[in-house]
Amino acid sequence: MSTRLTALVVLAGGILLQFFTILSGAVNRSPINQFYFLEASTTDIPNARNPSRWTFFAICGVDDGGHNSNCGNVVPALPFDPPRNFRTDVNVPAQFIGTNQYFYLSRFMFAFYLIALFFAVVALFTGLLALCSRLGDYLSALTIAVALFFQTLTAALMTAWIVKGRNAFRSAGLESNVGVKLIAFTWAAMACFVISSVLFCCGGVAGRDTSSVRRKRSTRSNRSRGSFLDTESQRRVKDDYS
Repeated sequence: MSTRLTALVVLAGGILLQFFTILSGAVNRSPINQFYFLEASTTDIPNARNPSRWTFFAICGVDDGGHNSNCGNVVPALPFDPPRNFRTDVNVPAQFIGTNQYFYLSRFMFAFYLIALFFAVVALFTGLLALCSRLGDYLSALTIAVALFFQTLTAALMTAWIVKGRNAFRSAGLESNVGVKLIAFTWAAMACFVISSVLFCCGGVAGRDTSSVRRKRSTRSNRSRGSFLDTESQRRVKDDYS
């Protein structure tokens, strides 16, 4: 039971980290307004805030306290693609012009993140079933494995476009910084899913061993009772003949 509870707590922690990431840009309240993927100086780019921060759902500016502010419209599957984001090529670093690699990296990251969240939440509900059934253990482990697969893809794609985007801005002489917190949340959620899936598997194995021990004890008890009844019946037969 303790293994299953630990698995549920770890899984819930991973889901919480996912929500911290996904809500960035859509919720402009503490602590969500501290999270972003990439910050870059865009002072010479028309239609751009300065600096600009890319979050999950919007491009934001920065206030005096270092928090996200003046965020743009909430856009589902917001791509990281400065020419598209600012609707101009003027003063945009050359690495972003004439390529779709950043667009597709960020778009697939968005889709995979939502898929990973869906399966993680499903695993949380099946994990409640695991508290009273070994079947729930294996179902949860399987569902978490699917969430882990998509979360791993998400983490890899996210890290790729953020680092490449930062380097592109810096190569153009523009200051740019990685949003360490969201990267850490994404990879930490992946680690939580690994730990949780292992713990659910261990819970299923432990439950099988416990059931096996109980069956053995029940069999021995039945045999003992049977031998006792046989002995008593033999004694009665002997007494009748005597």
